[in-house]
Amino acid sequence: QEFEQSRIIKFTPLDACRLELMRFRTHYNGQDLPFSVKAAVVVQGAYIELQAFINMSSTAQILTRLPSVKYCENVMIRFPVPTQWIKALWTMNLQRQKSLKAKMNRRACLGALHEVESDPVIQVSVGTAKYESAYRAVVWKIDRLPDKNSSLDHPHSLSYKLELGSDQEIPSDWYPFATVQFVVHDTCASGTEVKSLGIESDLQPQKHVIQKAFYNCQVEIEKKWITLDGEDPDKAGNCLMQ
Repeated sequence: QEFEQSRIIKFTPLDACRLELMRFRTHYNGQDLPFSVKAAVVVQGAYIELQAFINMSSTAQILTRLPSVKYCENVMIRFPVPTQWIKALWTMNLQRQKSLKAKMNRRACLGALHEVESDPVIQVSVGTAKYESAYRAVVWKIDRLPDKNSSLDHPHSLSYKLELGSDQEIPSDWYPFATVQFVVHDTCASGTEVKSLGIESDLQPQKHVIQKAFYNCQVEIEKKWITLDGEDPDKAGNCLMQ
């Protein structure tokens, strides 16, 4: 009732705790996102390869040339991994298992002709990538986009290759989506702004207000099958055993 009369939200935050005060739905206004993500899974015999590309949008390139530069920070892209493939993403290190991971490899070139290696390989052109069991996904993390060591129109890529065993299969009902999360400071995606903020001690708390937008998107991962010589996909039916 007090809010209906005064249009003021009053609350008492807990000490030394981070809390969420309000959450509401908003309509997307159609503006271009700062960057685009394209991903594809290529199946060739017993080998699986995930390819992902990040391209900065033309709108983002224009914004970065303005005096008030806006960057995407804490970029995290998760590529789900079916349960049947998880053990292929772990390597043995002495007496314990270790998650396969890769750091930045600027020489990674996904378009080059190369032989498929038997050992699983993860390559990224920026940031770090590794399999994280908490998400059951290969997680690609980038501190900032555009990358300060690359040109604005330079695309970034991720690639990882797996060799499936005879007891592993490609799930027929697997329709993967990559989850993209990032933060943009000094941005208000919903159009809602805090006009004023006050506390009992009245010590100008407005100077401590930070405005930033959290983005959470999903991108469909395209699936491609490359038929090897001698394979008859009609005989296999819906069963895609490797």
